[in-house]
Amino acid sequence: MNDNIYLPHLMTIEKITQEAPGVKTFRLKFKDEEEARNFEFKAGQFGEYSAFGEGESTFCIASSPTRKGYIECTFREAGKVTSALAKLEEGQTMGFRGPFGNTFPIDEWKGKNLLFIAGGIALPPMRCVIWNALDTRENFNNISILYGAKSVADLVYKHELKEWEERPDVNLVTTVDPGGEIPDWKGDIGFVPSVLEKMNPSPENTIAIVCGPPVMIKFTFPVLDKLGFQAENIYTTLENRMKCGVGKCGRCNVGSQYVCKDGPVFSRIQLEALPAEY
Repeated sequence: MNDNIYLPHLMTIEKITQEAPGVKTFRLKFKDEEEARNFEFKAGQFGEYSAFGEGESTFCIASSPTRKGYIECTFREAGKVTSALAKLEEGQTMGFRGPFGNTFPIDEWKGKNLLFIAGGIALPPMRCVIWNALDTRENFNNISILYGAKSVADLVYKHELKEWEERPDVNLVTTVDPGGEIPDWKGDIGFVPSVLEKMNPSPENTIAIVCGPPVMIKFTFPVLDKLGFQAENIYTTLENRMKCGVGKCGRCNVGSQYVCKDGPVFSRIQLEALPAEY
């Protein structure tokens, strides 16, 4: 059993899925069976994923804690470490440190409606809590998902989007930016905030979870305000540059808050208390 938080667990890449151009999902299994048995995490937590000889990169745990025996991460190839990770193949070994950070308070949401709003590559941190809710479906009322991307090609988890669309207990709306559609596209065309306003979800007994690029979040919050959502019922995640994962290196602080330790999950009330630098 590895008790050293700086020493990565050794993980086998069991499956690789090409989600979109430059975006992959890795399904990882612990090499050590005891570590696998003892590993626990909650929706919203993240890890540090390492390509040996290249470094670590921070991603959320994209799989649900209700799914045992493996964890998944989804990442876009964007720099030195993610490029090295993208070159790895099924059966090879990589490193994982975690879980780190706080969690979505999903136990407090029992009996409520859930509204998930995601943009682009920000669906992975939301996927974790979506599947957590769907695997314990009896605990929640209506579940709605609004997901947008730049183009049809950029939509991730396409096979799962199809599954959610076919479920009678899920209301899924997908949208792409104007110009990102293809001839047989049957979803919406438009930016997430405008499509959200058109959806017109009720704020009554509803929790809104928003994950996406900062500009999307910036224009989505006023729409939620207009629809009548209260700040205490809106949650999001921050992804400032995290390195150590335990609040020691100081790279991810916003005022007195460390995103890796006090986040990455924040309510809108907590966001509004952060300094203007964010």
